Amino acid sequence: MELEAVIGLEVHAQLNTKTKIFCGCPTSFGSESNTQICPVCTGMPGVLPVLNREVLHKSILAGLALNCKISEYSVFDRKNYFYPDLPKAYQISQFDKPICIGGVVPIVADGVKRDIQLTRIHMEEDAGKNIHSDDISNPVSYVDYNRTGVPLMEIVSEPDMHTGEEAYQYLSNLRKILRYINVSDCNMEEGSFRCDVNISLRPKGETKLGEKVEVKNMNSFKAVKAAIEYEIKRQTIMIEDKERIKQETRLWNPDKSITESMRSKEEAHDYRYFPDPDLAPITVTQDQIKKIREELPELPVQKLERFKKEYALPDLDAETLCASRSLADYFESVVKSGHDAKKAANWIANELLSFVENIESMDSFKVTPEMMSEMLSLIDKSVISGKIAKKVLSLMIETGKTASRIVEDEGLKQVTDTGAIEAMVDDVLKANPEIVEEIRNGKDKAKGFLVGQIMKAAKGKANPQLVNEILAKKLS
Repeated sequence: MELEAVIGLEVHAQLNTKTKIFCGCPTSFGSESNTQICPVCTGMPGVLPVLNREVLHKSILAGLALNCKISEYSVFDRKNYFYPDLPKAYQISQFDKPICIGGVVPIVADGVKRDIQLTRIHMEEDAGKNIHSDDISNPVSYVDYNRTGVPLMEIVSEPDMHTGEEAYQYLSNLRKILRYINVSDCNMEEGSFRCDVNISLRPKGETKLGEKVEVKNMNSFKAVKAAIEYEIKRQTIMIEDKERIKQETRLWNPDKSITESMRSKEEAHDYRYFPDPDLAPITVTQDQIKKIREELPELPVQKLERFKKEYALPDLDAETLCASRSLADYFESVVKSGHDAKKAANWIANELLSFVENIESMDSFKVTPEMMSEMLSLIDKSVISGKIAKKVLSLMIETGKTASRIVEDEGLKQVTDTGAIEAMVDDVLKANPEIVEEIRNGKDKAKGFLVGQIMKAAKGKANPQLVNEILAKKLS
């Protein structure tokens, strides 16, 4: 019996607003515990939540970028459950009337283009964080409420994926879109982009879903892919051995590369949803939606296709440059200053990026597009060679100086004096008569040795084209 996996993902993306969803407390990461709280986000009696307008705005923008239908009428609900890091004993979320319905995330997995269908996007508040003591002799837990009330979008996919690779590509493209439209920094290490996986197996051709297993505790896309692949193998073995798969929540153990049982989900949790009486229903007009739609930038898929067509870039270069909106803008700034797109792409993708720590913030990178453009101009004018340019670029990043200043200060200007180069060629030929003889007997590969010796004598500053031309003339 051939089995197929059915996978759905639930992603929590933290919106990058300055304040929380229902109060004015800051959302900055890494502050001292319980210093970013107030009576509203800690659920004190008698307080009233007020919706942060920017949360609604960014949620609608995300919905439009993902081709969702924006609800003109949506409602906040109370999701009731008790946990120490949930001070009100309920979470304000959205249940049957979310802000966004449907939508798609385009992917390419294993060479196949697909649109992964979304169920919904809804707004909600985050819970706090439990901190457990490492002291075995004093096993206590503490609660940090700083994260309580931080605004989230929960993005729920349909059970529309079948492999770990599809899930990996879905998460990668979803994060890229959210970053392009600047609604979330999607930093998994800081918990602003979190993912739960729902996975089941069924006989191929069946439409009924199998028993679902949820997997949590994954802090990278690679971990999500690995956890899915492990679960497919584990569940396949169980089905083949006639074992019953339990509906449960499992945790990913990155040290052992396995999933481990956390808790059973045999019975559905009754969250007793009901509309929050303290928050009015949300109404959005078509004019408001239209106005927000006008804010949408060129999205990753559109930009990728345009780069390939307009600049005739190979797929790999185009994908590298479109990995972030900031990097794509950097590249286009260099090209618009008059440089060949393929040459600029090669230098940025293959040389500059080796020095870049965060491609999301190229606007604050030490080497500006104007500085990069000037360096490429020096190459075009034969002031420096490509090899010297690599050294110049490294010094630009180290010192913040312009390329022309570095060339002047370091004496790196390329030697283009044919007389000087000819003298160096003569010296190298005189010092290597046996190599010259080999070349004249048809061993052309030995020519590279002579070029290397000439460049060494010129301290790397001789014009490579002139060196090769003069050497070829001498050898003939």
